Amino acid sequence: MDGHRRAAPGRGMNGGTRVRVLVADDQEIVRTGLAMILAAQPDVEVVGEAATGQRAVELARRLRPDVCLFDIRMPGLDGIEATRLLAGPGVADPMAVVVITTFDLDEYVYAALRAGARGFLLKDCGPALLTQAVHAAAAGDALIAPQVTTRLLRAFADAGPAAPPRQPVDRLTDREEQVLGAVARGRTNTEISAELHITLSTVKTHVASLMAKLGARNRVEVAMWAYETDRLRGG
Repeated sequence: MDGHRRAAPGRGMNGGTRVRVLVADDQEIVRTGLAMILAAQPDVEVVGEAATGQRAVELARRLRPDVCLFDIRMPGLDGIEATRLLAGPGVADPMAVVVITTFDLDEYVYAALRAGARGFLLKDCGPALLTQAVHAAAAGDALIAPQVTTRLLRAFADAGPAAPPRQPVDRLTDREEQVLGAVARGRTNTEISAELHITLSTVKTHVASLMAKLGARNRVEVAMWAYETDRLRGG
């Protein structure tokens, strides 16, 4: 049964408190499994579960979780529309939504990212990556499952809207181009720091600059822009 879990109220990310998560999936065994994995983490609290997109939206608006973990295929209001209602371009106070899906069957991930999802995972990602994605989303970052980044984003970019990609307000620097490529390949800030031999704060500065120049709301949109402009050909 979906609904609000009777748990101690979470307090967001401040002061080392737990990340409050809402899980939505129409398959009870999957939903329960995801909730159990997350609840087993000492710094994560599952505050609610939903079996439909409509219920997920209702709970999210009432509970204001730090992160919403949504399946895409749900009856009635699907995960894409639920994401758009909570994190879309017209939402004044967008929530952090992570989409979890099955690559071979699901052709809607690109649309979910367009709708405002902060990241996505495969359902066989494992507890470590699942937890990492939740923490990244809660911290304002984003995690794209590395094993599907090139396959999925490029495929959807190729089949995307006919309108030409927007141009950056200012030309990207060589270093920003390097960081752009790393972000599009699903690298975390820490991995980019090690790969490019720059400090973590410098990585964050470059990512923030990229978002500003591209008019992107998050790293996922930065990654999509890289694919839309064919920045990773041969990569």
